[in-house]
Amino acid sequence: MNTESRYERGLAKLREVDGQAGDRVVQSLEDIAPDFARYLIEFPFGDIYSRPGLDLKSREIAVVAALTAMGNATPQLKVHIHAALNVGVSREEIVETIMQMAVYAGFPAALNGLMAAKEVFAQ
Repeated sequence: MNTESRYERGLAKLREVDGQAGDRVVQSLEDIAPDFARYLIEFPFGDIYSRPGLDLKSREIAVVAALTAMGNATPQLKVHIHAALNVGVSREEIVETIMQMAVYAGFPAALNGLMAAKEVFAQ
C-alpha cells in the first residue's frame, strides 16, 4: 500500500463522511502542522474508515460515543455529530447514543455531549 493511495483513499472517505467540515479541519492544520493533516487523512480515513466490517453509520455512532465518553473533545465531537448526520444517523440515534454514555462516562460527559449535539442540530 503506497502513501499516495492511502492519502487519496483517505481524502475521498473523509469527504464522504464529513463533507466540507472535514476539509475545514484539514485546512486549519495546514499552516501549523501540514504533516499532521496528512496523517489525519491517511490513518483514520485511509486505513480505518475504509476497512470493511462496519458501515459508516455504525462507525460514526461509535465515534460519537467515544468522544462523548472522553469528555474533553467537544470540537471533535461536534464535527462527528455533523458527520453522523451526514451518513444517515438520525438526531434521535445521536441523542440516545450520548445519553447511553451517562452510564459509562457519567452525567457530566453526557450532558456536555448533549449540549454539543444541541449546537450542531441548531446549525
